[in-house]
Amino acid sequence: MINKSDHRDINAEMAIFATDPLIGSGLPLWLPAGSIIRDELERFAREIARADGCAGVHSPVLAKRELFERSGHWAKFSQDMFPVMQLGAAPGDDDLVLRPANCPHHALIYAAQRHSYRELPIRLNELAPMFRAERSGVVSGLQRVRQISLDDTHVFCRPDQVADEVARALRSALAAQQVLGMAIDHVQLSLRDDGPGYLGEDDQWSSAEAALRSAAAEVLPAAGLPVVDAAGEAAFYGPKLDLQVYDGRGHLETIATVQLDFNQPERFDLSYDGADGGRHRVVMIHRGTVGAMERVVAALLERNGGRLPLWLSPVQVCILPVAPSHDAAARMLHEELLSFGLRGRVEPEGSLGSRIRMARRRRDAVLAILGDDEIAAGVVQVVDVAADHRGSLPRPDLVRRLSEANTSRAREITW
Repeated sequence: MINKSDHRDINAEMAIFATDPLIGSGLPLWLPAGSIIRDELERFAREIARADGCAGVHSPVLAKRELFERSGHWAKFSQDMFPVMQLGAAPGDDDLVLRPANCPHHALIYAAQRHSYRELPIRLNELAPMFRAERSGVVSGLQRVRQISLDDTHVFCRPDQVADEVARALRSALAAQQVLGMAIDHVQLSLRDDGPGYLGEDDQWSSAEAALRSAAAEVLPAAGLPVVDAAGEAAFYGPKLDLQVYDGRGHLETIATVQLDFNQPERFDLSYDGADGGRHRVVMIHRGTVGAMERVVAALLERNGGRLPLWLSPVQVCILPVAPSHDAAARMLHEELLSFGLRGRVEPEGSLGSRIRMARRRRDAVLAILGDDEIAAGVVQVVDVAADHRGSLPRPDLVRRLSEANTSRAREITW
């Protein structure tokens, strides 16, 4: 029996992803249905980034080990990184590694040009893969993988802009999760503890924590969300605000984050020309709004039992002609849906009952049934399983309502 709280079981019916021993554990293959969900999420993430004034960039997944030694990732994460690929004749000559994070690349993109205080903030966005050498025993479906595709933005700003930038990032993250239907339980202020490995001076940490608290106090009361301190949960380079949700099994997980970083600006000498004519250290902010594609898809499947809202559904409309004589009308409806940017699928083979069961199992968003009576009346019999709705609509009305719900990314269709 399928466990609707486990995305791996849901996947068996929806065909979102596959694995193969020839590729290896923790490296899922995105099947056509899963690729649709991921493409829609990536489009959503990019729209949010552009609305926030982010500039898109692209960077390579590889870099010399020296880059991560300078950033501090090598000292902190080398055990979780893939082995060095030695291309030169001797160790150290063009030693390349797969990146465990995207931020050092973005730091160098910022550093590629000189910047004035009047240009800031600069926000660089990339939906990019990063890699973790997870052991075979811990990889699991889409939740624990070896390649993570992260909606990643890095903001480079002046110290006086930090609070506003954190508040902007927090609002965008909350808005994104609201559209996705991911109910935030609380926002965690992740702080350092007395343990080793944290970089930076005490006054830097105090200033950063104060900026995060200020932004949280500005944004979160309107959302009705509490802030919970969590010592020892900070990144090695600075404190962060983590949006916490419960997964389908009742476990808390971080779905989006805003982090301050005073380590990389120092290590990469990231600065700007100030109003006084001097060079000043920039502040770096890491922000994620939608999150990692793999984890978000897993969370959405588990939270919804696989029944996604229309805009994310791989098959938005499953068109079911009752008999072969109705195939032409079904094809015409399919073409009309395509012209409005909707994803339809004509399912002609087998008994009507078996095709309905197949579409339900596949979690198709809407079933559209066409028989003699519907074609004669110019209507379509509609079944919306999620809304427990059944009724008939003129074909133009059906297409219009579906198009509106798809374009607005509505959680429910208005019938």
